[in-house]
Amino acid sequence: NAEGNILIERFHGVPAEERLHWRSFLVKLGADNLKGVKNEELLVACHKSVYIVYTILGDVSIYVVGKDEYDELALSEVIFTITSAVKDVCGKPPTERRFLDKYGRICLCLDEIVWKGYLENTEKERIKRLIRLKPPTEF
Repeated sequence: NAEGNILIERFHGVPAEERLHWRSFLVKLGADNLKGVKNEELLVACHKSVYIVYTILGDVSIYVVGKDEYDELALSEVIFTITSAVKDVCGKPPTERRFLDKYGRICLCLDEIVWKGYLENTEKERIKRLIRLKPPTEF
């Protein structure tokens, strides 16, 4: 969010010792660039040969990071799917409170969109169908 609180984060293939660096970097990136940005306006950055596509949706900042085949074009498709799913679950661009109230369903959507670091689904209706009454899974 705007204060730098992390509501959900998922790291795939990032060593634990690098995660703090990425958290700090992304919070600073958002603080420097997201003020005054319209809902769902995409911003792109590159850091250490890694692409970052990020936006704001209501009170929530969303960042998608990738490299190699997950360039800025692929990441823009991922972030579009994520923002669309969050709006569907929350009914509108979310406040932080509404986002946290719908946390479970949002996590299910994220699991259907990106699974273990790979883009899995981008079709809105398919994601809705897959999260309906889905049983919990073991990690």
